[in-house]
Amino acid sequence: SDLFHVAAFNKVISPSQWDNWPSRVEANTQRLLDVFAKHQIHITFFILGWVAERYPDLVRKIKDGGHEIASHGYSHQLIYRQTQAVFREETYKSKQILEGITGQPVTGYRAASYSITRQSLWALDILSELGFTWDSSIFPTRHDNYGIPGSPEEPYLIKTNVGLLTEFPLTTAQVLGQSVPAAGGGYFRQYPYWLSRWLFAKASQRGQKSQIFYLHPWEIDPDQPRVPNASWFSNFRHYTNLKRCLPRLEHLLADFPFGTMSQALQQTTISKTLSLEDLMHCQSNG
Repeated sequence: SDLFHVAAFNKVISPSQWDNWPSRVEANTQRLLDVFAKHQIHITFFILGWVAERYPDLVRKIKDGGHEIASHGYSHQLIYRQTQAVFREETYKSKQILEGITGQPVTGYRAASYSITRQSLWALDILSELGFTWDSSIFPTRHDNYGIPGSPEEPYLIKTNVGLLTEFPLTTAQVLGQSVPAAGGGYFRQYPYWLSRWLFAKASQRGQKSQIFYLHPWEIDPDQPRVPNASWFSNFRHYTNLKRCLPRLEHLLADFPFGTMSQALQQTTISKTLSLEDLMHCQSNG
């Protein structure tokens, strides 16, 4: 995604203005592809339908590099602020765009800003209905914009009203009884590297259990434009340590083994099944 897609700026940049901003997603994604090729790893790219529509060659390049392609929806809107009809339409559209470009089924999904919460569990029914088999949108932690505190921290099955969906939750590490986010992104830029590495090692049992690490292409781009009129907090979340992100990523790729989401799920024994009702009533110790 590009900087103008992020939820932190949605009060000052509307989707109707996106085409007015200079896109940097192609160059930033190419830098990441070069790093992954150097380290000889394949990872999962969650791609916005809006981006795929405008840059189909970029999607082909990702596929040709041996990486897995999954859906990030179409327009990077918070699901709990959408109607079910709009969510279904956008999610279907994005899936069709990606499958049309790659010629392959797209079976994985991640919501913008992890916005499958207790308010929007109905989205899981729609994902099953549209043919997705796995999701990675639920963050088992507290946050002002997302999270289902107390939900499982390891992959599990969700019994939707349509069928079974595998959920691969975002990485958290247990520290003093609290679920501390350790999945990457802004946390990776804001924490010192030693803390990110320690949390990731703790969560993954030193690489023995598959966990998720995520990053956006704009997070390795310190030269991106500054967004006018954004709040100081949004600016802090977005621009902190952009210069340090790529070198830190190189360290992380050397410190841990990496692969695609589907590869990780194939190697994971899943023993827990939750209904939507169970998710609604998860209890947090924190």
